[in-house]
Amino acid sequence: MEDMKDVVLNYVIEEYLEDEDEEITYDTPLISGGIVDSFSMVSLKRFLENKYKISIPDEKASPEAFDNVNSIVKVVKEYV
Repeated sequence: MEDMKDVVLNYVIEEYLEDEDEEITYDTPLISGGIVDSFSMVSLKRFLENKYKISIPDEKASPEAFDNVNSIVKVVKEYV
């Protein structure tokens, strides 16, 4: 089974990274770093809900909770 961290990281790279040479890690600030905006955060949340057949409450999908891959995975694992 593909590691959840890699699933999230690969999704962010494919969907939101414009500069293919830019490297991001599990700890790279996504929202505060300007890689993911609020609209993109909603699509990321939807992707995760569909992929893992879960429902993440909107209040749990805060910019702070979705600011890096590690924190996103932590939120998702609460509902898997």
